[in-house]
Amino acid sequence: MQALSRITTEPIPIETLRHDIGQICGAFEIEPGTRSGPSHGMARKGIMGGFDTALVSLDAKVAERTRTCIRRDPGEYFFMLVQDFGQCVVHQNGAATLLTPGDMFIVDATQPSKFVYDGQLSHQISVHLPRAEILGRFGAACNGGVAIDRADPLWVAIRVVLAKMLRCPPEAGLQLSEAFYALMGAYFQEMNSQTIDPRGQVIERALRLIALHYRDPEFGPGVLADRLGISLRSLQRYFEPLGETPGQRLVRIRLAQAHADLSGARPDISVVDRAYACGFNDLSHFYRAFRHRYGLTPGEVVARSRGAIVQ
Repeated sequence: MQALSRITTEPIPIETLRHDIGQICGAFEIEPGTRSGPSHGMARKGIMGGFDTALVSLDAKVAERTRTCIRRDPGEYFFMLVQDFGQCVVHQNGAATLLTPGDMFIVDATQPSKFVYDGQLSHQISVHLPRAEILGRFGAACNGGVAIDRADPLWVAIRVVLAKMLRCPPEAGLQLSEAFYALMGAYFQEMNSQTIDPRGQVIERALRLIALHYRDPEFGPGVLADRLGISLRSLQRYFEPLGETPGQRLVRIRLAQAHADLSGARPDISVVDRAYACGFNDLSHFYRAFRHRYGLTPGEVVARSRGAIVQ
């Protein structure tokens, strides 16, 4: 199966590999394939469809997230692990799962896990899925880790979306991330042979509506509640597992899209036009919220983007 990303076989001190993986993926104990080292590989951070992502090549013997690692660095994510080259055996929740190229496994970062490579070069893509988001959408479906069955027709669709996410421009990330969540929801529904609980159904519908209508400045929490046929207070209660209100989610999505648009801004389109196009109708609020979230003004993001293009 063709790899989705570039495989790295450069020599690297095992201490460097441990540090880089710790910075990107959290605390892990890594046993090198040979006692002397160096190992081969790399750990590189990226963005896929709005998700933080790690690209990891290594020929270690074992990488393990122990209870000590978890206490030192609690997991705020689930990791969608995509085996891109080589093999790996994932141990979690009392089960062992062999991953060959194309296989996918969702790792629960709050539970101990072990990844056995036996010193053979392996390359993996790790998509970091926010824990609150996954629990809010799918309940406990991913707790303790879960393999994505490649015999399921949805496996093909999930892989296609992941490939597009890996190569998409920033401005397309939101739509692809929603497509990814929708496919995961369908997979878990089929896997459990039952419908998602009512809370999950409301959240799924709400998030799809936000993804469709966030560019409309008239679309707010009240309109969203009306579309769902529930009260605004009920909508707010449904969003509590996500750790944010419907209004905060809407602003965050608009800001993320504005930031992505401005990062690739053309000279003939102004910051004001971008703000309006992302659903903001109060420019003062837009500028304040943007700087608070990104630490830069919209104009500074544009300047940096154009400077990078020129260079």
